[in-house]
Amino acid sequence: MRFGLRSLVYVGVFGALWGGLEATLGAALHALRIPFAGLVLGSAGMTIALIGRLFVPRAGSLLAIGIVTALLKAFSVGGFVFSPMLAIVVESAIAEAVVLAAGTRRAGFVAAGAAALAWPVVHPLVTQTLIAGRGVLAVYLEMVRGLMRWLGLEAGALAGALAVFVALHVSAGALAGWLAWEAGHGAARRAGRVENVR
Repeated sequence: MRFGLRSLVYVGVFGALWGGLEATLGAALHALRIPFAGLVLGSAGMTIALIGRLFVPRAGSLLAIGIVTALLKAFSVGGFVFSPMLAIVVESAIAEAVVLAAGTRRAGFVAAGAAALAWPVVHPLVTQTLIAGRGVLAVYLEMVRGLMRWLGLEAGALAGALAVFVALHVSAGALAGWLAWEAGHGAARRAGRVENVR
């Protein structure tokens, strides 16, 4: 993952844009307790990162943008926040892998966004299991069962709600990928960074 000076500048710019979004909009959304704040931030951030990938069309650039963003996140209000930083890096790595496999055409970007935004669904379980051990999963499962009993819900209702939750994340990610390709491709093409492809 070696970049020239111009590519490094672009990586820094797009990483700073995503990091700035996390520090400003992210702080506001969380302070106001807006539902699905993480999904909104993740979608916007992935849009920025994928546009950056068009300006730095090299393997590793998405991951590099994510790393810059995560480092900037460490200096945001509230100090070092390991879990969100890890989520940003993992989302970037997933998007990077999908773009490398599927290509930089529109379909590749849509797939990359969808895959990256699926990660936040499992991220809390993965990180908390790493920190607290596998016992935390049993605690969560029992809490869900208790809530279902209290609400009088069947297991099918929970499965349906989970499916909707996952579909919402995947759809938001796919939209982010599509927007990134549409918005970024024209700008990158005018800047002489990519060819005119569909």
